[in-house]
Amino acid sequence: MVRAIILVKSPKKLIAVKLKKVSSVTDSFPTSGQFDAVVIVDVEELSQIKEIANQIQRIGGVERTETMVEVQ
Repeated sequence: MVRAIILVKSPKKLIAVKLKKVSSVTDSFPTSGQFDAVVIVDVEELSQIKEIANQIQRIGGVERTETMVEVQ
């Protein structure tokens, strides 16, 4: 299993709720600071993370994302 954290910049207040609806997202919550939400993703293959990041970037109001993959 591959785990990633995706940081999301969005002025939308309820963006974390929308992010929870994306497939393979195990958790999403709002944050303070440079990014407005954090998404935790668990997938079988590394290539799936890019697909999920692309889905997130297409959500209305998402300005940018930054993805970090867990290293084991």
